[in-house]
Amino acid sequence: MAAVPLLICDDSNMARKQLLRALPEGLELSVTQAENGRLGLEAIRNGLGEVVLLDLTMPEMDGYEVLAAIQEEGLDTQVIVVSGDVQDEAVRRVMGLGATAFLKKPANPDELREALSQCGVFATGQGPIEQPGADAAINFNDAFRETVNVAMGRAAALLAKVLHVFIELPIPNVNVLEVGELHMALADAQRGNQLTAICQGYIGEGIAGEALLMFHDSSLPDMARLLRQEYRESSQSEMLLDLSALLIGACLSGIGEQIDLTFSLSHPQVLGEHARIEDLITLNRHRWKQTLAVEISYSVEGYDIHFDLLLLFTETSLARLKGKLAYMMN
Repeated sequence: MAAVPLLICDDSNMARKQLLRALPEGLELSVTQAENGRLGLEAIRNGLGEVVLLDLTMPEMDGYEVLAAIQEEGLDTQVIVVSGDVQDEAVRRVMGLGATAFLKKPANPDELREALSQCGVFATGQGPIEQPGADAAINFNDAFRETVNVAMGRAAALLAKVLHVFIELPIPNVNVLEVGELHMALADAQRGNQLTAICQGYIGEGIAGEALLMFHDSSLPDMARLLRQEYRESSQSEMLLDLSALLIGACLSGIGEQIDLTFSLSHPQVLGEHARIEDLITLNRHRWKQTLAVEISYSVEGYDIHFDLLLLFTETSLARLKGKLAYMMN
């Protein structure tokens, strides 16, 4: 029996490794990997993806664009979307673009087996097939970025239900930053706009930090309309505190579930209203000397709403996080 050409298309080494490990035993497969949608589409055109495991949020060409190109070109392939973006609208869109199935990250092996069977790929009973790359070592940044990717998708799905919108998800940035580099990252997030920032501390099993959620002031009137509230400056802090508690809590909960810990959160506080980024840095310079920084920039489709979430883990949390993620990295 000829091996089935299977393509795994995901920008994360960690995600590709997880999928390789989740493949059922006894499958006759010829596996190709692609790190973005453009390379994935080329592989499909070359006959290397009779079945495709496709991520949605990728550089150069995302999963939606790949699905649209497959339809437009009439390519002979079956696509199983495997994504951290679990918004109901995301599922509806990919199925409308011809996907055979949708699985949330990290893929459950039983659900993956069922999805592959829908594509006509069944185990032969001949024992496990060695998959190239399944045992490759993964660096910490990639492992943690994929953990954050899954968590931010769950947080976005919750926010999408509250606001009745579609949240456009970015590729999260994960870096260890000195205070000067953090200043530049925050300045880039500001993009010339004034901000209202909410700060919330968190801690769990020796892992601690601060979440900083920055709302562009131009987004506030649209945000109030989505919440069916009259926009008044006197009530905007309460609105943003509620949204911050929801988004920060959901994101940290998603991280915690994957690394088996529970975060305790302080009460969110308004750090600055209509402030320039220099003011926020001045207020907190003593706390931000070096940090593991996670940056997520959310947008709401069809609205002028943009907000940036920064998770700033303390320098001493890094070793503990590496220990928690060691089973993923090896």
